[in-house]
Formats: sequence, structure tokens, C-alpha cells
Amino acid sequence: MKPFRIGICALVVFGVASHGAVEDWARAVLEIGAASLFLAWAVRAFLAREQQLIVSPLLLPLVFLFLIGAGQLVFHGTASSYSTRVELQLLLADILILFLATQAFRTLEDWRSFIWFGMSFGFLVSLFGILQHLTFNGRLYWFREMHYGGIPFGPYVNRNHFAGFAELVIPLSLVPLVLGKVRRERWFLVSLFAVVPIGALFLSASRGGIVSFAVEVGVVVLWLVLRRTAGKHLLSGGAVLLLAFLMVSWLGVQQLVERFSTLQSLEVTAGKRASMRADTWRIFLDHPWKGTGLGTLQLVFPAYETYYDGKIVNHTHNDYLEGLAETGIAGGLCCAWFLGVLLFGSLRHLSRLSGAFSSALQLSGLVACLGFLIHSLVDFNLHIPSNALLFFLMANLATSEIHQPTPGIPDSERTRRGSGKP
Repeated sequence: MKPFRIGICALVVFGVASHGAVEDWARAVLEIGAASLFLAWAVRAFLAREQQLIVSPLLLPLVFLFLIGAGQLVFHGTASSYSTRVELQLLLADILILFLATQAFRTLEDWRSFIWFGMSFGFLVSLFGILQHLTFNGRLYWFREMHYGGIPFGPYVNRNHFAGFAELVIPLSLVPLVLGKVRRERWFLVSLFAVVPIGALFLSASRGGIVSFAVEVGVVVLWLVLRRTAGKHLLSGGAVLLLAFLMVSWLGVQQLVERFSTLQSLEVTAGKRASMRADTWRIFLDHPWKGTGLGTLQLVFPAYETYYDGKIVNHTHNDYLEGLAETGIAGGLCCAWFLGVLLFGSLRHLSRLSGAFSSALQLSGLVACLGFLIHSLVDFNLHIPSNALLFFLMANLATSEIHQPTPGIPDSERTRRGSGKP
């Protein structure tokens, strides 16, 4: 299954590098990539007569959400058949990748490789974001014009979307460090993988991202307090945060804040955000059961807009309200179902695997998802294809059944591989 693990990681890399895969051509590549991987897996499973399938509990609510959108399309219950079809294609791609990830990532070794991928990729993207921002010339990648404006950071046109990416990758290194699950000889490297993304997150000056990161830190501290190991491990976490703060100070936070202030007019104001939330809620009240159709907010919103500033509203800065407006109560129940499976499924695994390295990995996934979901209250990161894809993979990490090393392995080898330290 290694080629499939590589393929999934390659799609994540492509999505982030292509500005979050928000453009039509990038979304098409993600969807074709997901379909191609699934087709290759199906052929392999048929030829090998593979019978053992693992179905993630997260899949069922997503499938029902897909069926709701398909029903809107088939029974003409959407304000735009084209927009709904586009969103359904992307949702289907996410479902396929989540299914494949469940098949490809099963053992502790599989997930350890994913953790190393996430840490190193997060470090590289964050480092690129810092370098690009310090030398910013008004273009993405120093050469691509931004025709519709934006406040970029790294490959993302919007700094808040980079913050969403950082929230998902930081716990992969921070949580094992805080829990003492990193070997001594790798402590510096893993710390570097944590410090640079944390520093980049603060340098992006995303308020929602910083608050969400604070929630992530709070969840980790709460976990340590409940486990009564706070005094033992908080020193590692504090050292990482201190190093990140020193890095931000060294880079000159004042100059960066001033640079952001020159672009502040491009960002949605607090009053506009509050107005969008209220107007989106009115859309839901007018279409409470079936919604207006997946992906149709931009078309429906002008009739409800009360704060007009001459700009097109393509997303409400609240993923939950937008989901209710587009899919109604039925879609809202699917989302609540998904969140319930994520929370209770991950907590069940954590209580059973207490102290094992796999529990540290699953706590990383849960913490990442919680921070990301908090940010979704004030932004629309779930509508950024690359971030949504990475979120589903982290949710899979939090809820998956991680198979431990085989009992027949010698004790010395078992200690090296399964003790717990990447």
C-alpha cells in the first residue's frame, strides 16, 4: 500500500502548493488524482482478491451529506445545479481519499511515516511563507500576479488559510514533544519542526489562527492535567513556545505588523463579518429543511445582504452557518454526526491506548481538528480544498484503529519500533 500512501501525500502537497487548490484547474487535478488512486486500488484489490476492508466511522456522515447534495441536484432543490455539482465532485474526492487513507494507513509504522511527512512538509511550507513574506514583492511565488487582491502568506492568497494549515500540522510535532514521546537524539529536529510553523503562524497575524492555536495548547495542557503529568512535560512545551516567540521577535514583529496594516483595507471588517453571519442565518430560516443547495451561497446571498460594500460575498466567515444555509437541518445533522464520531471515537481510542505512542499520535490528530474547527467559527477553511483534505486525514488519524507491532517481534526491535518515539 506504499504507493497509495505516497499518492495521498502527493495530493496534499499539490493542493497546498497550488494556493490551497481554490482554482478550478487545481480542484480538477485533486479530483482526478483521487479518482485515479481509487481506481488503481480497486484494480489491485480485485487482482489480489483482497477481502479485508476497513471502513472509517467518519465516512458514513460524509456519504449521507453527499446523498443530500445529490438529492438537491436530482430533484431540482438547488439554486444552481452547476455550483452544487462542483461541490459534490469535490466532496466525493474527499470521501474517496478518506476511504483510501483508511486502507493505506493501518499500522503504527504507516502512521509514523505520515507524521514525519506532516512535520517536514509543515516546516517547509512555513519556512517558505516566512521567506516570501520578508521579501514580498506583491506576487505569489514572487512572479504570479494577484488579480483579485488578498493578504498572502506562503502559497496561500489569504493569511487566514495559511493559519488553518498551520493549525493542522503544528500538533504533529508539538504533542509528541510535550508528552515526552520523542527520542533524545531527535528532540532538536522535531522541536525545529514545531518552532518554525508556530512562528510562521504568529507572523501571519491571523487573529483566528492565533486564538485557535491557543485552544490547541489549552487542550494539550488539560490532557496533561487530567493525566496528572503536567509538571513532568510542560517544560518541553514551554521551551518550544519560548523559542517560537524568540524567533518572531528576532524577525521583527513590529515591521511585519506595519506591513500588514498597509493591506488591512483588503480584509473583511468585523462589522461586515457580523452582518454576513446574520444574513446567512436568515437564509437558513427561509430554507430550514433542504437548504439552498451545496455551493450556492454566493448566488443566494445578494438578496439577503444588508451591509453592501461593493464586494462579492463568496463565503460566510463561518463554515457552520454556511453549511446550514446550503444543506438545511438535514445537512446540519450530518455535520453534527461527523463531529460526534470524531470526538467520541478519538476519546475512546485515547482512553484505551493511554500511555502508548499511538495515543500521542491520535491526540495530535484530535488537537489539530479541534483547533481547526474553532477557526471555522470565524473563517471558511473547510471551503479551501487542500485544508479540508488535510483536516479529513487528521480526523482519520484521531479515530483510526492503529495496529500495534506484531507480538512475534523480538523485544529489542519492539522497543525500537513501538515504544513510542519517532
